[in-house]
Amino acid sequence: QVQLVESGGGLVQPGGSLRLSCAASGSILSIRATGWFRQAPGKERELVAAITSGGITNYANYVKGRFTVSRDNAKNMMYLQMNGLKSEDTAVYYCNAEVVTTNYYAIHYWGKGTLVTVSS
Repeated sequence: QVQLVESGGGLVQPGGSLRLSCAASGSILSIRATGWFRQAPGKERELVAAITSGGITNYANYVKGRFTVSRDNAKNMMYLQMNGLKSEDTAVYYCNAEVVTTNYYAIHYWGKGTLVTVSS
């Protein structure tokens, strides 16, 4: 079994910053691509940012220049630094990872999410 646990969400004022973390644990051989997604009330889940095991990143247009995705492969940790937050960034943020397990299966896992609320 593999678990992804997000942390770092909370209430922040517009223009503020938050850093989300995602910890992967369990029967992990390696982690391939990882991504951060978000889902606002009444909307579909959407990709925010992704990063490969080699560090290649991809961002949704609406977060480019404000958010930075990173990972620590040795610690099985992923991060999302969010600056210049706007009210429209309010959502539950989810971590996703393609994990190669110790029995050599490649499986996508999701965390349970962490709520980010941007409001004055």
